[in-house]
Amino acid sequence: MEQYGTVALVGSPSSGKSTLFNRLSDSRQEITGRQFGITRDRNYGTGHWLDKEFTLIDTGGVTGENIPFQKEVQAQVELGCQQADLILFVVDGRAGLTNNDVFVAKKLYPYREKVMLVVNKIDDNTLLGNAYDFYQLGFDNPYPISAEHGIGLGDMLDDIIARLPKVESDPYKDCLTFALLGRPNVGKSSMANKIIGTNRVITSPMSGTTRDSVDIQFEREGKKYVMIDTAGIKRPGKVEEDLDKFAVIRSADAAKRADIILLLVDASEGLVSQDIHVSSYAIDNHKPVIIVVNKWDLVNHTQDAQKKFETELRTFFKFLNYAPVVFVSALTGSNIQKIFNAMNAVDENMHKTIPSSLLNSVILKAQMDNEAPDFNGGRLKISYCTQSKDVPPTFVMFCNNPNYFHFSYQRYLENVIRTQFGFDNCPIRLLIRSKRDDMLKKN
Repeated sequence: MEQYGTVALVGSPSSGKSTLFNRLSDSRQEITGRQFGITRDRNYGTGHWLDKEFTLIDTGGVTGENIPFQKEVQAQVELGCQQADLILFVVDGRAGLTNNDVFVAKKLYPYREKVMLVVNKIDDNTLLGNAYDFYQLGFDNPYPISAEHGIGLGDMLDDIIARLPKVESDPYKDCLTFALLGRPNVGKSSMANKIIGTNRVITSPMSGTTRDSVDIQFEREGKKYVMIDTAGIKRPGKVEEDLDKFAVIRSADAAKRADIILLLVDASEGLVSQDIHVSSYAIDNHKPVIIVVNKWDLVNHTQDAQKKFETELRTFFKFLNYAPVVFVSALTGSNIQKIFNAMNAVDENMHKTIPSSLLNSVILKAQMDNEAPDFNGGRLKISYCTQSKDVPPTFVMFCNNPNYFHFSYQRYLENVIRTQFGFDNCPIRLLIRSKRDDMLKKN
């Protein structure tokens, strides 16, 4: 698959940019719906045409009206235009030329050399005449299309590929991917901006500002990262709008894609049950977690207070007893480097390999030191253990009967492996197999 440059989609709210984004990327990456102007930040995806791929950026709808977030949206659009090799100026051909289209066109004049005018919603031939009205915007020949029905995309995509530069394949290769998860208004977007050092995601004191999850690739101290900034996850009973429901699904998908989860909690508000709900996305996907205590500057941040809060954390998140805890302030930037130190240490452990001979020696000694209890009519005997290639570190144990494996003994063996081999900051998995199954596989 040949890789090409970056295309930004720009236009008025509800011009169909997000529908075109989804059509070109063959995904539901962008949240779409009937609510006016729902795309706020730049959203990234991968466009496809024949055997070629290119990066897509969907930007927020630009309007001259005085509506919430519009100033921030226009700043995001400006950054997207600067980053893009090509800009698709998307207009609504069904509605015809509007004053707002003229407003957007003026914003794009400085980039006119890389602008392609796309007249969307030309769903049948009776609307073709509307496309000619847009010549007066001052750009080259318009491309009449229907993103919803897939009409007219071929010629447009041929010209897009012809105008884009070729780039190195697999832009995420050798990148550490992490997701920011947390309930609404714990400071995820402010944290995202502080982590990458730019105002990449719209910030606001209002809860629920980030609805889409957004991928941002960046480099720090010679190492490549991809950050997924997700919508604040609400408890199921509080997910009122369809868009919020979709955003929760997107956050769950982000947890699946990430190598590491940064779980943000709010020091100023303390721990609440919703934090447990958010953490379940990481636990269910067997992802390593770093607990990031944000807004530590707003509370009594003495050493004693920090120790007390961490003790409460360990009790509260009882299934994350391995997780490193970092106390930070997204506002001041305090301890941000410690997040990277923790991520790099976790990433190293996630790919650690233990020789089978050493692993079996430790498991044998563990059984001698603490024999398994009688359970389900028998006593467990582990004959062999090996580490699979899966991430997180996964250990397959072959025994006389998996039904004899009591959960408390499994926890004991997990702790032995953690202690002996230094898996103190990431999850590990134990898979129990019958020795008979292993013999049948070998035969």
